[in-house]
Amino acid sequence: MEYNIVKDADKILLRSSYVIDNPKQFKNKWREVFGNNNPINLELGMGRGEFIINMAKQNPRINFIGLELNESQTATAVQKIGNQNIPNLKLICADANSIIDFFGKEIDTIYLTFSEPWPKPIDEKKRFTHINYLKMYDRIFKKNKHIILKTDNKVLFAYSLETLSDYWYVFKRVSMDLHNDERHIPNVMTDWEIKCQKDGKQIYYVDAIFNE
Repeated sequence: MEYNIVKDADKILLRSSYVIDNPKQFKNKWREVFGNNNPINLELGMGRGEFIINMAKQNPRINFIGLELNESQTATAVQKIGNQNIPNLKLICADANSIIDFFGKEIDTIYLTFSEPWPKPIDEKKRFTHINYLKMYDRIFKKNKHIILKTDNKVLFAYSLETLSDYWYVFKRVSMDLHNDERHIPNVMTDWEIKCQKDGKQIYYVDAIFNE
């Protein structure tokens, strides 16, 4: 994926009330950050924020957190928000490997939207559906495990179905072509997904749960 460099991205992040500068201090306190007891949903690798911003706007009774490692991508998300008032949205610019330092058992749903596929076998452990990540998610899910994944990469999708199944997740819904699925699965698109749609690419989707 291509990333645009945003000038003074670090300053944009520091000035934004949406960006949590030191998320470690809010571990087990995210209810206080949002000021309510609503569910908290987390997107890992939010990119430019199109998905998480619109999810928050469309679902005011759910709290949303978008996490992205790239400063320019996060700054672009801040710029997209602009002067909008979205009280149920926060952003974190950090590595996904640090999520157990940021959250206790507070997350209701994790979104994996067009994550880096890491196609080489040597990079398998970097995939967000590798067993090491699934074990990490266990430590931040509030109660029931719930992962929603979208990708245009068939290999990553097949891999994810296998790893999730091996980890005893069950699939509420699977689609091999989300945008043309006759079931009309509710969907909010990411920036990358919009580009994929224009290019006529298939979008793979799975909604997976593991009830404790």
